Amino acid sequence: MGSGWSSEEERQPLLGPGLGPAPGAAWRSREAAAALPAAAPSPGRVYGRRWLVLLLFSLLGFAQGLVWNTWGPIQNSARQAYGFSSWDIALLVLWGPIGFLPCFAFMWLLDKRGLRITVLLTSFLMVLGTGLRCIPVSDLMLKRRLIHGGQLLNGLAGPTVMNAAPFLSTTWFSADERATATAIASMLSYLGGACAFLVGPLVVPAPNGTAPLLASENSRAHIKDLIETVLYAEFGGVCLLFSATLAYFPPRPPLPPSVAAASQRLSYRRSFCRLLSNLRFLMIALAYAIPLGVFAGWSGVLDLILTPVHVSQVDAGWIGFWSIVGGCVVGIAMARFADFIRGMLKLILLLLFSGATLSSTWFTLTCLNSITHLPLTTVTLYASCILLGVFLNSSIPIFFELFVETVYPVPEGITCGVVTFLSNMFMGVLLFFLTFYHTELSWFNWCLPGSCLLSLLLILFFRESYDRLYLDVVVSV
Repeated sequence: MGSGWSSEEERQPLLGPGLGPAPGAAWRSREAAAALPAAAPSPGRVYGRRWLVLLLFSLLGFAQGLVWNTWGPIQNSARQAYGFSSWDIALLVLWGPIGFLPCFAFMWLLDKRGLRITVLLTSFLMVLGTGLRCIPVSDLMLKRRLIHGGQLLNGLAGPTVMNAAPFLSTTWFSADERATATAIASMLSYLGGACAFLVGPLVVPAPNGTAPLLASENSRAHIKDLIETVLYAEFGGVCLLFSATLAYFPPRPPLPPSVAAASQRLSYRRSFCRLLSNLRFLMIALAYAIPLGVFAGWSGVLDLILTPVHVSQVDAGWIGFWSIVGGCVVGIAMARFADFIRGMLKLILLLLFSGATLSSTWFTLTCLNSITHLPLTTVTLYASCILLGVFLNSSIPIFFELFVETVYPVPEGITCGVVTFLSNMFMGVLLFFLTFYHTELSWFNWCLPGSCLLSLLLILFFRESYDRLYLDVVVSV
């Protein structure tokens, strides 16, 4: 159970000789034909334990997102309790994208050693990170450094929880469940970050700047105790998840669930060559990375963007929360629909990005109500922002499935790792520009509809193919 998916024998087809490809099949590409096992496939078998594996992985993603977003919702309390500066608060959030810098190493580990070893290393990094934040020291400078180190270690867990969902779904789930499993595994990380907007403020009170000095000191100590309660609770939850994955997280089922799960994959080096030389993949990768990177950076400064239109920080937080929650719910529903109606991923993305383009344009024009004379109310701002988040966040698992179908037999972890790295790169570039143009953010609003429209055009001209689905639907018949 504890061995990785690493040997050459395990990477060979698991099915015996017998069946060749059906000539003229609609969804086959040359790459799919090369990966096709010369096999007489027996029906794929799925195991009930697949839901336990999915639950453990999804909870790990939820915990990683929750830990990453610990400090943003309680930043004012953290400033008073630990003496954090504005730069400290920004860096605590940036440790997440910074953790993606070594993502290619995690992709290599996933490709060579399999899911169990990668997940165990990821959960162990989270244990170390959350544990560092809980070390009791009286020196505030040392405490701040320990917290930064803990956030960095948690950020290093991001590449696995964000990229390995399609790998897990292919390994454990049948063809008519894969998109749903990918959506659940990938969306729970975002849901964890959203729940931090509830957990932190509910437990940790905001500081009272008008209290007398003695009362202020008592309040500071009380706030610090409550923050440490949150840190200890997160540490305990992560330790529990690590123990569960250590006890039971098999690298793969005894028998593959589908023909695609049993077929050969390209090597690590050949995979990168295939990705970088595939124009269709580069088109769809940019269609994902640009708008999702812009939206991530825009969400991070949403309170600053909404300040000129007299929206409070609390309301901005609730807008961000409901946009993520709505995106998770709609994303899972769309993925389930894609499992029932196969071969419709491009159409689903066209519908989602049409909605994203319209809602982002609505929001941008509403903020310019002095020119457009559109009604500027709390309802319109809530509706446009939440709809934008729902359309964009729900597209993530659909994109992941389309990436894998387009470049199959490139391993799933490598494919999704490349596009997630690109998305974080675009977000980093935007945050860099924001350090110079943070006083005027109206230009940022126009980046949203522009990026969504560009993505919509790229998807429209994208020629879809379903190489992995060909193996499972056509070959296995």
